[in-house]
Amino acid sequence: MKLKGKIAAITGGSAGIGLAIATAFLREGASVVIMARDPAKGAAAAEQLGGGERSVFIQGDATVQADIEGFVDGTIERYGRIDILVNNAGGAGDLLPLVDLTDESFDYTMKLCVYSTFWATRRALRSMLEQQFGRIINISSVEGKIGKPVFSSYTAAKHAVNGLTKSTAQEVGADGITVNAICPGLIITDIVKANGPATAKAMGLTFDEMVDLFSQESAIKRPNKVEQVAETAVLLASDVGAGITGATWSVDGGTAPY
Repeated sequence: MKLKGKIAAITGGSAGIGLAIATAFLREGASVVIMARDPAKGAAAAEQLGGGERSVFIQGDATVQADIEGFVDGTIERYGRIDILVNNAGGAGDLLPLVDLTDESFDYTMKLCVYSTFWATRRALRSMLEQQFGRIINISSVEGKIGKPVFSSYTAAKHAVNGLTKSTAQEVGADGITVNAICPGLIITDIVKANGPATAKAMGLTFDEMVDLFSQESAIKRPNKVEQVAETAVLLASDVGAGITGATWSVDGGTAPY
């Protein structure tokens, strides 16, 4: 029960990494509020979590400022405070060579990854600064540390998330608030299964070839699992993680060089 009594808000919480983090947080005693774009999937995820009054779904689109801020406000309205914010919503528009990227696609990726993190963090900090406590965990990516062909917009966005993490940590560390990023490597989530073939095609590969390439770039030679990211989030959210801030934690099987 490392998070007993804590209130956690998780964007992109209906599947994949976000749902795994919500599951782990509930197990450790927190109440969780998840946000997702699809109301049916969000409601189903909240039911799957099985937390009763401790697991709540709020519908919202991470690329819309009003939805993100409403999600944070809704968490505070329901529980009276927000102790942990996990900025998990992310993804990319088109994964294409830079010369083929449109402004609209690049802008979408920035809103989904960077602006959503900025909006949610700014809103949550107002409450966290008052209570002099908070844990902010940004789900970045190995692409926040390295680059790959056709990933330019996503790589730029995740580097920005890491930079935002480091600077915010310096601003609020003396107020009892930690800010960290987790940088996962390849994980075969549902969204990767859905979007991966198109990405692989842009790279001139089949999906299986892309998975093998990314796996071979790591030290462990295989994809990671969502549970490994979730357990890292538990550590950073708990009292054990109180002395960790401004860090970008690689959970990538040894892919990134730092």
